[in-house]
Amino acid sequence: MKRLKNISNIFKGRDNMIGRRVFGIETEFGCFVRDDRVGTTETVVENIKNYAFHKSKLGLIDLTARDEAFEPARSGGFLMNGGRLYIDAVGSHLEYATPECAGLFDLVAHEKAGHRIVTNVVQALGWEDKVSFHNNNVDHFGGHTFGCHENYLIRADDRFPSDSIQLILPFLTTRQIFAGAGRVGGHRLDHAGYRPSLSDVAEHPIDFIWVSHVYNVEPDPTVHYQLSQRADHIVRVTASRVRFNRAIINPKWDSVYGYHNYQRLHLLFGEGNMSEYAHALKIGTTCLVLDLLEARALPSWLRLQDPLQTLRSVSRDSTRKWIVQMMDGSTVPAIDIQRAYLQLAQKKFSGRDSETDWTLQEWESVLDLLETDPERLEDRIDWLIKLKILRAYMQEEGWGWGDDALHSIDLEYHNVNANQGLYYAMEQMGEVKRVIDTERIDSAITNPPANTRAAARGQVIRKLAEKRYNRYYIDWDIVYVDRNRQVDMRDPFNTYQREIDRFGGLL
Repeated sequence: MKRLKNISNIFKGRDNMIGRRVFGIETEFGCFVRDDRVGTTETVVENIKNYAFHKSKLGLIDLTARDEAFEPARSGGFLMNGGRLYIDAVGSHLEYATPECAGLFDLVAHEKAGHRIVTNVVQALGWEDKVSFHNNNVDHFGGHTFGCHENYLIRADDRFPSDSIQLILPFLTTRQIFAGAGRVGGHRLDHAGYRPSLSDVAEHPIDFIWVSHVYNVEPDPTVHYQLSQRADHIVRVTASRVRFNRAIINPKWDSVYGYHNYQRLHLLFGEGNMSEYAHALKIGTTCLVLDLLEARALPSWLRLQDPLQTLRSVSRDSTRKWIVQMMDGSTVPAIDIQRAYLQLAQKKFSGRDSETDWTLQEWESVLDLLETDPERLEDRIDWLIKLKILRAYMQEEGWGWGDDALHSIDLEYHNVNANQGLYYAMEQMGEVKRVIDTERIDSAITNPPANTRAAARGQVIRKLAEKRYNRYYIDWDIVYVDRNRQVDMRDPFNTYQREIDRFGGLL
């Protein structure tokens, strides 16, 4: 009864949530050092991380290693807003993970809060004209790619058929028609004959831990513009070792979202959306498809002949026909595949809650416009907003698609500094559709969502910081000070207010 009472209290505001699921985003920021005098990329991200915790005091840094190889002690920590800021040892990226959210617009606010946190630190250091951070996913010239990963709480019990993941691949590989970030050019992967030298391994040992597959990357001059930044770099459907085996799905069996019969679905193939609207639509539609999967409401015909080929061909199809080959040999436009999922979700979930209805309405509207008049989406879909900007520069400067300057325009679209980024310039001119206000983003910098366990984590971190405790261990599902002072937070749906009140009284 206590468990049922807790769930009832948490979901009193359910009308503002999409179903019953928690989710989050991990963003690996690209770092561009414009003035070598401030240091290397590695030293810059280290300074940003240290300033956020020691000067801005936005959270508590990890005192012990979470992972000796990938997350050693003091490589990052948890924030008062319930999220994490840390340095990813693979590639030395500055990475921000949102707290667990149960509402679409909470997630958008907390993802954008990550942009503000990084920008605020850059400005505080006086580096605004010397260093920039980018919510993008590809290094056009170096050939590197870095991720925007999605995490969803899913049921993982015996109700799931062993091959059920195949039923969501048609959705995941085609949702880029509205969720793609857009990209100038393309890359080709050369799998033959490339091996890291001993000096490569010695200089960057962390990059080659658990590597079983290595390739070389070169520009593909045959591609002018495509929907996705990462489609060219995805080489597996699922993979656990992902440094050179980047996959659509990376299985995770850990405590981040693990609870009873729930586990974490970790999606590697995603895009760093600048558009609030596109971001919310991407997460909302994915949640509904997972709802359909859990309800066993997806028909068996929704299977692809070749998911990886589908991913690349849809991304690169300049005709916008986006034809997909199904397992039975038939061909279907990607829009029709999306409509199949939409219609199933409309039938089963319409009227359930306000965020579900928003997602269903906007999903249908976007598919209709993609089919009839896609340019009307230039105010809300990233790949179309970016394309509009690129065409304006090309017309004004007389550039062609082969001009290298277009790569710089592409990069600056993703600049997270609102005073510099091209997306934010469009926002300030009122040229893009917003779904949250600036005040909500500002609040999310230091305040966690109120309806998940992130609320408890944020409160504990604030209390520990105020008391200047220097002995603690914090993880997604536990805060530990000593034997008598800890809060276990296994249930992502619980806010643990009673436990937090008791914990605070012991400090």
